[in-house]
Amino acid sequence: MTAYLIAQLTVTDQEEFGKYEAGFMEVFSQYGGKILAVDQDPDVQEGEWPHKRTVLLEFPSMDKAKEWYHSDGYQKICKHRFAGSHGNVVFVEALELG
Repeated sequence: MTAYLIAQLTVTDQEEFGKYEAGFMEVFSQYGGKILAVDQDPDVQEGEWPHKRTVLLEFPSMDKAKEWYHSDGYQKICKHRFAGSHGNVVFVEALELG
């Protein structure tokens, strides 16, 4: 079943975050993921959305999503995301209808 990652991020150090971005696609592409959206100014209709950058990623399965997230390659670059931003990251599974 398809899985999604939703991230809300505030970039606090663009140079450090740039190191994360520079290595992201090389690791991400190995796990069958797709970038569906990256928005620097989402249009909030209700509630609070405390971070400026919103990212929506798609994976073929929750297993692939977690395999990517916990992989040595991702862990090597995500230290730059942690150093250059803060926010929220969640995985959700697609709704299976029928």
